Amino acid sequence: MEPLAISINDAAKVLSLGRTSIYALIGEGRLDAFKLGRRMLIKTDSIRRLINGQV
Repeated sequence: MEPLAISINDAAKVLSLGRTSIYALIGEGRLDAFKLGRRMLIKTDSIRRLINGQV
């Protein structure tokens, strides 16, 4: 089963970007993120949309 959300660090690795770039994409609304406790997680479907150019 594929994860529904991944950490900032994992998203940075998947997209070959730095953490600052990931936070910038979240701020621009191009990645969907949410907090779970103290952790910030990114929805994997938003990563897929970003890669496919649908954002």
